[in-house]
Amino acid sequence: MAKGTAGKATKEEKKAAKQAAKAARRQRWSQIWQAFQMQRKEDKLLLPLMIAAVVGTTLVFLVVGLLLGQSWFLVPIGLILGAAIAMIVFGRRVQNNVYAKADGQPGAAGWALDNMRGQWRVTQAVAGTTQLDVVHRVIGRPGVVLVAEGAPHRTKGLLAQEKKKIARVAGQVPIYEFTVGNGEGDIPLSKLQRHMTKLPRNIAREQMETLEKRLAAIAGRGGPAMPKGPAPKGAMKGMQRTVRRR
Repeated sequence: MAKGTAGKATKEEKKAAKQAAKAARRQRWSQIWQAFQMQRKEDKLLLPLMIAAVVGTTLVFLVVGLLLGQSWFLVPIGLILGAAIAMIVFGRRVQNNVYAKADGQPGAAGWALDNMRGQWRVTQAVAGTTQLDVVHRVIGRPGVVLVAEGAPHRTKGLLAQEKKKIARVAGQVPIYEFTVGNGEGDIPLSKLQRHMTKLPRNIAREQMETLEKRLAAIAGRGGPAMPKGPAPKGAMKGMQRTVRRR
C-alpha cells in the first residue's frame, strides 16, 4: 500500500515538474516576444537585418546544394541556421540598446557587473561620495577587480584608498583597477563584461572563498548606499532578461 502511494506521489511530482517547465518556457518566450516588440519599435533596422540573415543563409545553402546536385536537401538546414543567426542579431542589437540606455546612469557599472556569467563575487559601492561616484569590488579567478564609475578626479582617490585597504589582506593576489566611462583610458560600459572575462586566471576558487571572507571582515562601507545598477524604465526589463540569456 505504501509502495503504491509512493508511486502515485512520484507521478504527481513528475506532472507538476512538467507543468512548471512548460510554464517557464511559455514565460521565457513571452519575455522574448515583448523584448522583440520593444526593440522593433525603436530599431528600424532590426527586421531587415533578421530577414536578411534568414534569406541570405538559405540562399547560400541553396547554391551549395545546386553545386553538389542536392539543391533542396540543404535548404531546411539553411533555414534553421539562418533563424539562429537572426536570433543572434536580435540579441546583439537588444544588448547594445540596453547598454546605450544605461550608459551614464548612476550604478550602471554595478548593474553590468551583477549580470556577468561565471564565478564572480560582486560587492557594489564599497566606497563612494555624495556625488554618487562609487567603487565596486569584484572577486574572481583573476584576483580582485576594483571598478569605479563617476568623475575621474574623485574616483582616483577612492580607488587608491580601497586598493590600499585590500592589499593588507590580499597578499600576493593581483588587484586590478578599472574606470567605466567614455573618457581617455576608460572602459566603455558596453565593453566592461568582455574586458573582465579577458583577465588572466591567477587564483583558485578556494582562494576566492578565503579572500572573500577576509575582505568581508574588514569591510567598511564608505559613501552613500547605492542601488544595485541603474533604474531604467519599465520598458527595459524584458530586454535586460533577454540580454542575460544571450
